[in-house]
Amino acid sequence: MRRLWLIFAQAVTVSVAALFVVQTLKPDWLPARPHELNGPAVFAVQQAMPAGESRKVATYADAAQAALPAVVHIFTSQEVRRHPFINDPVFRHFFGDRFGPDSQRQSGLGSGVIVSADGLVLTNNHVVESADEIEVAFHDGRKTKARIVGTDPESDLAVLKINTDTPLAPITLAAAESLRIGDVVLAIGNPFGVGQTVTSGIVSALGRTHLGINTFENFIQTDAAINPGNSGGALVDSNGRLVGINTAIYSQSGGSMGIGFAIPVSLAKSVMEQIIKTGSVTRGWIGVEVQDMTQELAESFGVKLGQGALIAGVMRSSPADKAGIKPGDVLLTVGNQPVKDAQVMLDLIAALPPGEPARFGLNRAGKPLEVAVTIGKRPKPPNSPR
Repeated sequence: MRRLWLIFAQAVTVSVAALFVVQTLKPDWLPARPHELNGPAVFAVQQAMPAGESRKVATYADAAQAALPAVVHIFTSQEVRRHPFINDPVFRHFFGDRFGPDSQRQSGLGSGVIVSADGLVLTNNHVVESADEIEVAFHDGRKTKARIVGTDPESDLAVLKINTDTPLAPITLAAAESLRIGDVVLAIGNPFGVGQTVTSGIVSALGRTHLGINTFENFIQTDAAINPGNSGGALVDSNGRLVGINTAIYSQSGGSMGIGFAIPVSLAKSVMEQIIKTGSVTRGWIGVEVQDMTQELAESFGVKLGQGALIAGVMRSSPADKAGIKPGDVLLTVGNQPVKDAQVMLDLIAALPPGEPARFGLNRAGKPLEVAVTIGKRPKPPNSPR
């Protein structure tokens, strides 16, 4: 037994001695050991990529590069009178010049999207509303004057014409109804005037209404960062095609909170084509005041909740009045289209051509009724310049 322990001790001694010699003279013969956590930091440096090898990086650079040249910055200014009596001699006698000059210029900024090679630009109405001077800055820094072709305050859209001697590269419009919830989108504009900026996100929801932003609403909701100055800019898909016009944000601080709204390209295209053709937008109108059905109203009128809109008032001598529609009627259908609420009714009637008859399905005192209404032309909204 003693002989075995002696052999074992000699073997261990020889092994330790050999390991010491190898580690001292030939350390590269030993396998590499992992660095301890508290040891010196070691950084891995990526080697230069061989020529011709494609980058393996998730990026939307191609989409951004396709759309960026078509997005412009819009700078506006207008003259605002400071006080209605500023030029009155009696007023000046008592108050002097403490109110300063009788007018001053106010400036604003926003974004726009080039939609034709000859210089048509689509933007928001609130970006250019009341402006008497409009300047457009291109992606490459060039600037030029622009004029208003037409506006549509009820959808918050406007079309501008810019002066250009050379053809421009317009943005590509996406197909209508091609957008899906969850699709990646990029918002391009000039937030806070810092310069052209691209932010990314997804489509959070489609068909948002009842927001109180516009008369006619059908918004795309996105979490791509949209801030003041982005208004009128482009919302594009992952191929760089225009899917919407950035219009509004939900915010309690004035900055982006991950809820932005854009007008879908289908609505923007329809409005734009009418403005280009006639300078304004023509919509159907019958002259009624409506309200949504509550659970109590639905039960009292004998209709299902989410079915129909209540006629709360009828304008005298309007198309509805001439057709015999009365307050208290429940409007169920316009043509063959069901009416789900007041907003749907407004959209359906607005889409009808003025001067043409249309069948309206009603519920009056619990009984079905159908009337023919000759559609009128929707009046211009108050304070609309066009």
